[in-house]
This record gives sequence, C-alpha cells and structure tokens, in this order.
Amino acid sequence: MLHIVTDGAADMPPEWSDEYQIHTIPINIQFGEKTYLQFIDLDFDSFYEKVEETKIVPKTAQPSPHQFVEFYKKIAKEGDTILSVHVTSKLSGTYASAVIAAEELKDTFNIIPVDSEGGSLGLGFMCREARKMERDGKSSDEILAYFDKVKSNIQIILTLDTLEYARMSGRVGTFSAALASALNIKPIAVLHDGIVDMVDKVRTRKKAINRVIEMGKEFAGNDEIYFGIVHARDIKSAEKLLEEAKSQYNVKDVVLTDLSLSLATNFGPGTLGLVFYPAG
Repeated sequence: MLHIVTDGAADMPPEWSDEYQIHTIPINIQFGEKTYLQFIDLDFDSFYEKVEETKIVPKTAQPSPHQFVEFYKKIAKEGDTILSVHVTSKLSGTYASAVIAAEELKDTFNIIPVDSEGGSLGLGFMCREARKMERDGKSSDEILAYFDKVKSNIQIILTLDTLEYARMSGRVGTFSAALASALNIKPIAVLHDGIVDMVDKVRTRKKAINRVIEMGKEFAGNDEIYFGIVHARDIKSAEKLLEEAKSQYNVKDVVLTDLSLSLATNFGPGTLGLVFYPAG
C-alpha cells in the first residue's frame, strides 16, 4: 500500500486529505514556552487571535525525527511504502527529519523522502498528483520522475498586505517595516527553487494584485495550467483575485485555499498568492 505524507507547510483544500488520502504531519508552533501542534491544538483563527492578543509572532519548528517515526508507525503497516513529500530543505529541516526517520525504520517500511524544493499549494498539488498517478497504476519510480519534471515549473507568487508580521518575526528591520507601512508599500515575493525572494514592491493593494496577475501571466503565457489561489485570512480578496486571474489564464483546474501557518507566520494576514504549474 502507498501512503502519501506531507507537512504543515503544504496548502490544500481540507477535503483533499480524505479524497486523495494525504496525511499531514503537523508543524510545531511555539508561543513563548508553550508549543502547539498545527491543526491539532491550533487552527487558523486561533493562531491569528493569539498573535493579535500577544503582539508576538510565534516561532515554528519542523517535526523532529522522533515525531516522524511515531507518525509513520501510526499510519502504516509493516512492508508498506510511504512517499513523504516535504517543504523545501532550503527553508526548513523537515525533509532532513524525514530522512533520519526513514533510515531508522528502513527494516519496517519502504519510506521515500522527497524534497519538493517548494511549498504551499505547490506541495499540495504534488501530493494530489502522486495519488492520482498511483490510482492510474503508476509506480513509485514513475511518480518520482514526474516530481523531478515539475519541481522547477511550480510558480508561487505572493503579495503581502502588511510588513508587521515580517517585522515581528525579524524578517525585516523595524525602521524598514515602519517606513514601508507609512508609504503603503506592498512587497511581492516569489518562492522558486527553494528560496523566497522579494522581487518587487508597489504602492497600493490594487496595484500589487494587478502586478501579481501580470507576473503570473509572464510565467504561464497561454499554456494550460493547474492553478490556485492561497490567502491568509482574506477570502474576499482571494475570490476577487481568482475571478480576475481565471479570465486571463488558460486553467485546467482551479483551487482556492488558506495559506499555511508556516508562511503566514512571516507574511501575515492579508497575504495573497498565485500558485500554478503546466498541466501538460
């Protein structure tokens, strides 16, 4: 039996967990001395409420090798194959934890750790496609070959509504964040090849959304794409962005979902993003 495991940095509609039998090992979220497990002790609303209440952005930590070992044991039976697909190793130690756990359990399960070189809905798309391929009779090697093909083609473009979370998390200096906020500057970030880069900044929310759509069009052209919108506590703007983008892209499939807490921790509420890759 093939089990598909990912982590809390993956974005996907909640129904995918059952529909495609995707298991998610939660990330650790640390508010001061207290640690919460994503989606077990802390959901999206309670996360944002705690940040607003404490004025502290928590630290996130990858699951430990021990947590992976216990998770694998819980979901699989001896001899099963586990395809464990995780957020880019350039931003997190999650993949490394999976590798250590896989080595420890090598005599019990066939565990295949995969560095997605990305995250967010791109990671969710990869897991969904893996299950669809498995149901079509494809082997693990064929799925891995597909992953190698699409990794570099997954595009993730985000725009931040505020730099306050980035300031609190230490991603930007206090003065820089305050100045940007005063000028109503909206930065645009791209997650590609495992790295998040701030690639542009504009002066208003409307211009930022237009710029994100424009950049996506530059990448996608007229090619048919799997396409999605992620958002951090701003469903109305996400729905508007989705409708605008659908009118300009050649989409095969459309998804709208929440941005993972691991990214929201640094980018904050109001963050919107496009995620897509070629369908061909």
